[in-house]
Amino acid sequence: MGARSVGAGRNGRPVQPAKGERLADWADGRLGLYPMAKTNLRKVFPDHWSFMLGEVCLYSFIVLILTGVYLTLFFEPSGIEVVYNGSYEPLNGVIMTRAYESTLDISFDVRGGLLIRQIHHWAALVFVAGMLVHMMRVFFTGAFRKPREVNWVFGWTLLFLGIITGLTGYSLPDDLLSGTGVRFAQGAILSVPVVGTYLSFFLFGGEFPGHDIIPRFFPIHVLLLPGIMLGLVVAHLILVFYHKHTQYPGAGRDQKSVVGMPFMPVYMAKAGGFFFLVFGVLSMMGAIATVNPVWAFGPYRPDVVTTGAQPDWYLGFSEGLIRVMPGWEINAFGHTLALGVFIPFSLFPLIMLAIGVYPFIEAWITGDTREHHILDRPRNAPTRTGLGVAWLSLYGVLLIGGGNDIVATHLHLSINSITWFVRISFFAVPVLAFVVTRRICMGLQRRDRDKVLHGRESGTIKRLPHGEFVEVHEPLTQAQRFALTQHEQATPYEVGPLVDANGVTRRVGPSRKLRARLARAMYGPDTQIPKPTAEEYRELTSEDHHH
Repeated sequence: MGARSVGAGRNGRPVQPAKGERLADWADGRLGLYPMAKTNLRKVFPDHWSFMLGEVCLYSFIVLILTGVYLTLFFEPSGIEVVYNGSYEPLNGVIMTRAYESTLDISFDVRGGLLIRQIHHWAALVFVAGMLVHMMRVFFTGAFRKPREVNWVFGWTLLFLGIITGLTGYSLPDDLLSGTGVRFAQGAILSVPVVGTYLSFFLFGGEFPGHDIIPRFFPIHVLLLPGIMLGLVVAHLILVFYHKHTQYPGAGRDQKSVVGMPFMPVYMAKAGGFFFLVFGVLSMMGAIATVNPVWAFGPYRPDVVTTGAQPDWYLGFSEGLIRVMPGWEINAFGHTLALGVFIPFSLFPLIMLAIGVYPFIEAWITGDTREHHILDRPRNAPTRTGLGVAWLSLYGVLLIGGGNDIVATHLHLSINSITWFVRISFFAVPVLAFVVTRRICMGLQRRDRDKVLHGRESGTIKRLPHGEFVEVHEPLTQAQRFALTQHEQATPYEVGPLVDANGVTRRVGPSRKLRARLARAMYGPDTQIPKPTAEEYRELTSEDHHH
């Protein structure tokens, strides 16, 4: 696009464009900004409260970066031991690392330091929680299907990196609580067969705890992981723009059109206000709710463990696995394999990996290669919804296991009883949650079917001429019927006859057999209620079945 033509004023003289317009023309001639802005700034975004969950993650991440930069100016990642002589008198004369001393200085001597520390910690907790809830929304509604599988992997990677970043940041103050967590991680690393000892020595620079772990965690927490996450966030947002946003089913919404508000100025105005709302809530939490009071724990000592030591909630899953696992060991060839630590230590990344590859597994089972821009109602995918609830129930059970000592002391229960409860529930609760959730989804499908065929209950009672009392049902509007019946019910993949018309036996590979079994389990006749057909609706309405 070339320079704009010069206009004419009231007196007929040419009017030169303003400086800002000339700058915009100059940039457009070199970067092509006008076409890009016209395409993207007026892009339509649907309006639904659940879409704000992703924005909570984004804004918490921005708050983390802002507060983290401030804290980096005053924190010293050093394992050198010093004698504290600062503002917090109960610890005066105590030997501690410079990292812990600088954390105390930030909390008590730096203006606004404690507030920024607590906002940073609360933002980290909300960030991981927001990512988990956002991914569950994506999972339950099927928003991960083609063409968004890559974006699901980006989100999953962000969740995994967020957990690791939280672990490294949680360990930097070198207080007794975080040091206990690092000791826990070191014990898990030592359980790795053959190379566990070498990995521990490499990470800690020698025997635990050493003096290198904090200087090594610092650049990982401040530079490496946030840099990778920032790149993933940008890629995630670019793909959201490129693929267009998903939307819930409704009138006027299909795979090609989006109903909503334009990105500029409506959506940006809402997003800007929501950012300050999230920032304000995090600031209020940091101001009135104490989190991680390191001065109450004291500096880390390898021979001391804090009472009721608990990690942040997003690591309770992994700790629960290790706490409730029996202490199995195998001694062979002069070596000890600590299965009681290694098995749960391996389960955590395996469970996370299963979440990451699920979209590709479902696509393989269904064989569906179409693009999907309309979301599923969770009730219309009972098996998928049941799997999601089963995973959440497993997470909750292991969270109880990770805090079994706290649960025991607060509820006055035996810690052994809690441990055995978690061990049994680890296998029983997810199965029970899956079965119950799927039955609830099918019950809701039946209700939707009856609502489409018979209408909505009005609460009005009518007496018929022959004396019978019936409730008057109000027919649904066409838009309401469409929203309840627009979903597709997939036909499960079948292997087909094993013998053809000529009597020749077909060879069917094990992968195809497995795919057929999984397809029957997910989309078989017992997993979904048939939608009402147009013929059924016309038959009922023509005979005046709607009283």
